[in-house]
Amino acid sequence: MKKVVYIVLWFAGLFALIYLLQYPVTTKEAWEPWSLPLSGKVVVIDPGHGGVDGGAVGKDETLEKDIALSTSILLRDYLQEAGAFVYMTREKDQDLAAEGTQGLSNRKSEDIRKRVQFIQDKEPDFFVSIHLNAIPSAKWSGAQTFYYPALDESEHLAKFIQSEITRNLSNTTRKALALNNMYILKNVKAPGALVEIGFLSNPHERDLLKTSSYQDKMAASIYEGMLRYVTEKEFPNEEQS
Repeated sequence: MKKVVYIVLWFAGLFALIYLLQYPVTTKEAWEPWSLPLSGKVVVIDPGHGGVDGGAVGKDETLEKDIALSTSILLRDYLQEAGAFVYMTREKDQDLAAEGTQGLSNRKSEDIRKRVQFIQDKEPDFFVSIHLNAIPSAKWSGAQTFYYPALDESEHLAKFIQSEITRNLSNTTRKALALNNMYILKNVKAPGALVEIGFLSNPHERDLLKTSSYQDKMAASIYEGMLRYVTEKEFPNEEQS
């Protein structure tokens, strides 16, 4: 009796297999695929300064290097969620100079050269460098984006980023500005922008920059500018923007 049952089950399995093989295999083309907006894009984020180089300093000893890094990490998260491959020149409080390099000036020179080399090695679609400002006068405020004028793509990227910062934060009327002598923008061949996200010398803006909520708004604005750069490519004329 058991032998008969086994035979019946074997034939049942065989018929089921034949039945299933009659159905076509679902191919990738048969799906209705969804894609992330920055899927496949390679982006480098460069948080300014780090280690012995604190960068700009507020009157309350707030350091540029700390806010630049925390804002860059938030930006990285936005980009990764949109499908981008993201690299950061630093992910902790350090510079890129060799451990044995002596003297702040020597370390800064080596650091900036290594940042440029790091970005070049990643062959990014574009990059952004995050910084903060501080000057003797406390009256100046507002974020501003800079680009190297010889590269049209860098200009478009910078203008898209500045446009989104202006739209979302509503505390700056500054325009993206061309700079010829910014080392990192001049020496990296990929499209890039440097964003000074605010002034530590302005007490009100410094207090904002120290909060995670404002850093998140700034990171989101830079990210949205990058999205526009990828999807629109060419920044519209000022009168159209």
